[in-house]
Amino acid sequence: MNSQLSIRGLTKKFEAGTPNEKIALDKVDLEVQKGEFITLLGSNGAGKSTLFNAILGKFLPDEGRILLDGEDITYQKDYKRALNIGCLFQNPLRGTAPNMTIEENLALAYTRKASRSFFALNRKDSDYFRQILASLDMGLEDRMKTRMGLLSGGQRQAAALLMATIARPKLLLLDEHTAALDPASSRKVLEVTKQIIAEDGLTALMITHDMEQALRLGSRTLMMDSGRIVLDIQGEERARMSPRELAELFGKKAREGLSDRTMLAL
Repeated sequence: MNSQLSIRGLTKKFEAGTPNEKIALDKVDLEVQKGEFITLLGSNGAGKSTLFNAILGKFLPDEGRILLDGEDITYQKDYKRALNIGCLFQNPLRGTAPNMTIEENLALAYTRKASRSFFALNRKDSDYFRQILASLDMGLEDRMKTRMGLLSGGQRQAAALLMATIARPKLLLLDEHTAALDPASSRKVLEVTKQIIAEDGLTALMITHDMEQALRLGSRTLMMDSGRIVLDIQGEERARMSPRELAELFGKKAREGLSDRTMLAL
C-alpha cells in the first residue's frame, strides 16, 4: 500500500534555549496509508494538536519531513496545503463564516479547488448541496439560505464537516470536533463523520479523549505522550481491546512517560 501521509523524524521545540523550552514534537515517525482512519489519544500537552498544526503548516519544524501523497510539503505555505487538507476543529465557530448562508459557505469550500472564480455556481451545484445536506438527516437541506451563525452547534459542526470534505481532500484532520457538543449532537455528528469518511474513502486522523470512540471508529489507534507516539494499536489486538483495557494501557504509558522525564531531569 502507498502512504498518503508520511512523517519522518518530525521535531519541534518552542522557546528553545530558554528555561521554558518545550519539546512539543520529538522525532515523530508516522506512516498513514490511503483510506486509513486513525484515532489519536493523548493527555493535554502530549503533542496531538501540535502534530496537526505541523501538518497544516502553522509553523515550520526544526527537523524532519512531511510528505502528502508523495509530495514533500514540509515548507509549503499553509494556504497551499489547505487545498488538499481538510480540517475540523472543536469550536463550531471556527472554519465557517457566520454571516454567510449554508449555501454560500459550501460554495466557498466547493470552489476552492474547482475554480478561482468566487461562487461560480449553477443550479446543478445547488442541487448537489441540497442532496448532501439531506444525507445528514438534520433538516438542513431546507435551510440553505439560513446564515451559519443561526444554526445550533451540532448543525453547524455537521455543515462544517461537509465544507471540510466537499472538495475530496487528500487528508482530513479532526481535532476533537464533537467535544463541545451535547451528547445527542455529538453522536449524530460522529455518525455523519463515519459515513462521509467511508463513502468518500478519505484518509483521516481524529483526536479524541473518549476511549470508546477511539476503538469504535476507524481501524487504528495511536497514543502520544511528551511529543512522541508511544502506542500504535491495530488489527486483532485492537479488535479484542475494551475501552477499560485501553484506559489502563493509556495510564500505564503516561506513568512510564512521567518516569522517563523525571529520570532525565535528575
